[in-house]
Amino acid sequence: MLTTYPTATAALSDAARAPSWVDMLDPTEADKAWVEGKYGFRIPSRRELSEIESSSRVSEENGVLYLSMPIVAYADALDQAPSPLGFVLSKDVLVTIRYTPLRSFDAVVAKLSKNGSPRSGLVVFATIIDEMVDLMADLLEAIGAELDEISRNIFPRRGKGRRKLNQSNEALRGILTDVGNVGERASRIRDILLGLQRIVPFVEAPARAWIPPEVQQRLKTAQTDIVSLTDYETHLSNKVQFLLDAVLGLINTKQNDIFTVLTVVSVVGIPPTLVASIYGMNFKNMPELSWAWGYQWGLFLIVLSTIIPILWFKWRGWL
Repeated sequence: MLTTYPTATAALSDAARAPSWVDMLDPTEADKAWVEGKYGFRIPSRRELSEIESSSRVSEENGVLYLSMPIVAYADALDQAPSPLGFVLSKDVLVTIRYTPLRSFDAVVAKLSKNGSPRSGLVVFATIIDEMVDLMADLLEAIGAELDEISRNIFPRRGKGRRKLNQSNEALRGILTDVGNVGERASRIRDILLGLQRIVPFVEAPARAWIPPEVQQRLKTAQTDIVSLTDYETHLSNKVQFLLDAVLGLINTKQNDIFTVLTVVSVVGIPPTLVASIYGMNFKNMPELSWAWGYQWGLFLIVLSTIIPILWFKWRGWL
């Protein structure tokens, strides 16, 4: 689908102007041919936009900037692979190539419809970057709040909710899955921020005199925000790793507790087994064999040999 801004439904004075933004959503070959014929520059394919080397992500041909980066429609949709997003930016027009609906683009369209048609493709580009940065900030804030909630569940305050420390294996597996999903979402956001870190400085380079000062200033501000968001994402990634280690540590502790119980049970069972084995030997010269209370005496020794190791383990704090 191909949409131009100003749209045909805009005011007559705006509609008479040449489009300053051409948005291509999952474009067909006919859409690409129309844009190439109208503006005279090349439209990269999806395969070209998906390449990861820096020379393919940012380049310039005959005064036209070719930019690309990975993007996801929804950061929490972990079953969806990242999709490429491309920008073809010239002095007169901005062409965007995308293959999935994006919230930041919808916000830009809503803002342009409210504030009037864009003056130039450069202004549209700066607006898109601002909206993407704002969206990444909101997503990182949500991830930070989610990690705080997970951390409170893993580490309850002393004297309050101590039973949470003895969580079931199913609960720990659920927490482990939640932390892993949050880490994957943070990783996707980091990929987007790294893409923005490539293209924004490339566009606002001082050598490009055809970019207005106000657009360069907006891009410099966006670059500062991107750096701060990248640092915050690094902090969140470190916290994700810490929580993963903590959950794994709790799982190992539970396993050690199980091994401790099994060890104690096996040790406690040795003395009564020894007593029962001794009195299970049928020798005529065994003095207890002719006792009236010999059977009860044997049972008493078995019980006593069971209780004494348990009390000793409790005294040593091993049980």
